[in-house]
Amino acid sequence: MAHPVIHLHAEAPAKPAPGQACNGCGVCCAWQPCPLGMVISRRRQGACAALQWHDDSGQYRCGVLASPRSIWPGLPRRWQPLVVRLARRWI
Repeated sequence: MAHPVIHLHAEAPAKPAPGQACNGCGVCCAWQPCPLGMVISRRRQGACAALQWHDDSGQYRCGVLASPRSIWPGLPRRWQPLVVRLARRWI
């Protein structure tokens, strides 16, 4: 089985050690989407469509958490807090 190649921003932080908290490196989400990412991306392998690079923080972030309407443009503003809360649980 070939090792997948993932492409990340040159300034992304290094992947944290196993068991450490997410630091926005993007490796996990660029390799394979989480359950929510599978729904959004409509695939089980490859980069998640919700993965977004943020220049201001120098990190990758989940678009559903950072800006839900960028992923679902028709999402009513009043639903955003609920979507974010549910996404945090699902991720």
